[in-house]
Amino acid sequence: MRVGLFIPCYVDQFYPQVGIATLRLLEKFGCEVVYPPGQTCCGQPMANSGFGHLTQGCNDLFIKNFSSFDYIVAPSGSCVLHIKEHLHGSHAGADEADGADDAAAQIRGKIYELVEFLTDVLKVEQLDAAFPYKVGLHQSCHGQRGLKLAQMSELMAPPFSKPERLLKLVKGIELVELDRKDECCGFGGTFCVTEEAVSVKMGKDRVADHLHHGAEYITAADMSCLMHLEGILRRQKSQVQVRHIAEILISQ
Repeated sequence: MRVGLFIPCYVDQFYPQVGIATLRLLEKFGCEVVYPPGQTCCGQPMANSGFGHLTQGCNDLFIKNFSSFDYIVAPSGSCVLHIKEHLHGSHAGADEADGADDAAAQIRGKIYELVEFLTDVLKVEQLDAAFPYKVGLHQSCHGQRGLKLAQMSELMAPPFSKPERLLKLVKGIELVELDRKDECCGFGGTFCVTEEAVSVKMGKDRVADHLHHGAEYITAADMSCLMHLEGILRRQKSQVQVRHIAEILISQ
């Protein structure tokens, strides 16, 4: 299968190793992976700030870059959810609008977050990976509540977690049990800017839960959440590190 690799801008600029780990992981399972070099931001920051009407340029470029692939995969639940829910074609003219809307709809149906793609499309049951550390799993909100990567604890329904299932395939890993396993870290994109104090307090609470249970690493499917938690850990001069789940799943 031919996969278009969508790397969010914050991963590209601050955590390129996550994009590399995603590429290696997909190729390991036999995917033909292509990185469209013309890709830019998906438009989520503008949409989250109330300027969704200004994202058409981002939408048009995304459609141009990714329409030809069988699947589109990204190591970010929040960016994938944004595309799934908000990508739309240009309405410049009637005929062009119909074609653009069809292309946008096709993309919305074939874009996947990395964990979702590994479990639901590739059906991964075995991993040749080893990570002999105590790891705390942060269930990012967009992935859990938007993409249904894990069950929400407030629902009276059988629990499941796709990220946890994959991590349990890694040799030597010890997943720590948190007190509040699906609590928000407080990042929330632009929320951490507009509500800085609340965001920091939520992040400190999330970090404290992991530290209390002896985590040596904190992992998640969203590097944005981990970036927020990493900032708090550094300010606390903690030795605990963050790793995107792709980095752990490809580790030896």
